[in-house]
Formats: sequence, structure tokens, C-alpha cells
Amino acid sequence: MNKKVHLIYKRIPNRVLERYDELIADLGDIIVAKSKFHGMLAPLYVNGVKVIENDYTMIYFAFIGKNYDVLKVYDREGNFKGLYVDVLAYTERYGDTLEMLDLFLDIFIFPNGEAFLLDEDELEMALNYGLIDKDAFDFAYKVADEIIMAVKEKRFPPKIVWKYDLEGRE
Repeated sequence: MNKKVHLIYKRIPNRVLERYDELIADLGDIIVAKSKFHGMLAPLYVNGVKVIENDYTMIYFAFIGKNYDVLKVYDREGNFKGLYVDVLAYTERYGDTLEMLDLFLDIFIFPNGEAFLLDEDELEMALNYGLIDKDAFDFAYKVADEIIMAVKEKRFPPKIVWKYDLEGRE
């Protein structure tokens, strides 16, 4: 039986995604796991290209103590679609449990390195409805801006992301 990692992914104001995913590697401060996208109401298109939909596979990298995670996205045929990056308030670990708090902004990075900032409208709405304060709003943009700059300078994603493929091999 494959070892599992318990993921608790929180979304303001009160959404919680909780699941057990296949653990690929436990590197202490980095967890590599595998899961499938499901429950999406519609596919995600970025710049006119369908990049994520139900039953696509993700290899995800949780970086303990960092304010982002990285998902390597593969379609049903196993083709690499790109990297999906969640901007997070925190990533914490308690034994075999990971807990993350989403800060609305996301970044999609195509295989050619082109990066797109997503969900700015959700972040703005969260601020306008008082779900987050101005500090959290500014922090989300700061993290996203740093990631996008690092992508442009070819310093992101962390090298570990390229060490694991769809079969979980290093």
C-alpha cells in the first residue's frame, strides 16, 4: 500500500479541502505528492489554452514555511501542461499532515516559461468584503510579484520540481 499524506487546504472565509494523497517523497521541509483534479465546475483556461480540468494529474510540491506551493500539471494523456502556483499565507506540517492557507492569487507558468497572474478579482473581492485586510492583500501581491520576477530571471521554480516526473521518479 502506498504511503499517504494528509492535506488540509484552507480557503477564506471557511472552505476546507481535506484529502489523502499519494506520497512520492518526504524530504522533511519539502513534500512531493500526487493527486488528481476533481470537482471543478469548468476547465481552467489561461491565455486561451485549456490547462486544467477534472481528471488531470498533479504532482505537487509543498514547501514547509514558504508562501507558495507548486503543482506540475499533466493532462489525461500524460502531457505536461505547465506549473500552477498557489500563493499561500502559510504552509505548515504536523507529522504526515500538511496545512496550507490560500491567499487567492495563483500563477500559471507554461512550459515555455511564460507566466500569468490569476484570480486578482478574487483577491480584490476578499478585500472589499472584509474577508482579508489590506496587509494580507499586499502580502499576496508581494509574494506573487516575487515569484513572477524569479520566473523571468529563471530562478523559479525550485530545482526539485524538475526532479520528479508523472511516475514519481527522481
